Amino acid sequence: MTELAAAKAALKTQAVETPSWAYGNSGTRFKVFAQQGVPRTPQEKLDDAAKVHEFTGVAPTVALHIPWDKVEDYAALARHAEDRGVRLGTINSNTFQDDDYRLGSICHPDAAVRRKAVDHLLECVDIMDATGSRDLKLWFADGTNYPGQDDVRARQDRLAEGLREVYERLGEGQRMLLEYKLFEPAFYTTDVPDWGTAYAHCLKLGERAQVVVDTGHHAPGTNIEFIVATLLREGKLGGFDFNSRFYADDDLMVGAADPFQLFRIMYEVIRGGGFTPEVAFMLDQCHNIEAKIPAIIRSVMNVQEATAKALLVDRAALGEAQASGDVLGANAVLMDAYDTDVRPLLREVREEMGLDPEPLKAYKASGWGEKIVAERVGGEQAGWGA
Repeated sequence: MTELAAAKAALKTQAVETPSWAYGNSGTRFKVFAQQGVPRTPQEKLDDAAKVHEFTGVAPTVALHIPWDKVEDYAALARHAEDRGVRLGTINSNTFQDDDYRLGSICHPDAAVRRKAVDHLLECVDIMDATGSRDLKLWFADGTNYPGQDDVRARQDRLAEGLREVYERLGEGQRMLLEYKLFEPAFYTTDVPDWGTAYAHCLKLGERAQVVVDTGHHAPGTNIEFIVATLLREGKLGGFDFNSRFYADDDLMVGAADPFQLFRIMYEVIRGGGFTPEVAFMLDQCHNIEAKIPAIIRSVMNVQEATAKALLVDRAALGEAQASGDVLGANAVLMDAYDTDVRPLLREVREEMGLDPEPLKAYKASGWGEKIVAERVGGEQAGWGA
């Protein structure tokens, strides 16, 4: 198989999970911006997600956020997804919006609050059982704002205790994915601030505990691809939350701020054997001013383009240059792949998959955007408050 044929075959297997909340209204600290046609129910979110998969062919699963996507019958919700041609994916917990969590959730000094938080996480595992989901993703806003506010070491002990209880509840084939974030909303200490902390907890828990890398959750200048390479080497990279940042956790469209970084990350994924279903690739974005569905389609396409370029790296030539100490030559091999216009290649891939070669144009021509604006009148739009 030629290099080009191998790249095309790999691209046809790609899967990018879209998040249910990205289809709803979102905004900034100051304002949530409402758009016409936004889903009002989890079912309508799935309807929109199905359109993204219909036109890209590589977005077969949808992540849920509990309680934002809470329903009475999760098995029925799973059937609704399957009827639309997609499946339910990662279950995301929420331990950051209740007033009880002002001083933390799973790390809170009050045992009653910790119990409430852990019970919610156990409820999420119950939901996984009903939906057939493999992954439980945990992100904690826990931390402190002031020196001396709480015992930093004790909070790590509480975190470990709570994670252990949830880990032991996981069923066969289920995983726990632990996310980290440098800061916000805790500004002095964050209880899971970096990949090292997440890795340390996952290592103690066991093989079904993995680390999630959110590309917006790092200090400026952090070499994210090094983190990716290290976690893959240790067998502890569970997945990604793809987005872009200019300053902090901006949650902009993936590849918008630094497409070269996304390419570098995807190269390390491929180099490290992480381009498999064992590493979950998900978008985690807030589309505040742009139309929801076209923005998600564009984001999926950005991931595809970065992946295609990474697949075209001449690894034999790169290895030879590296072994001989040819600094400029090695860099040139990477840059040759990055500078390749892969859009014609991806158009060919889509045509071979029976898709329109231009997903955004196909979506616009479908009339779905006008249909949902006309039909989704009344009710309460999905979204989050700020």
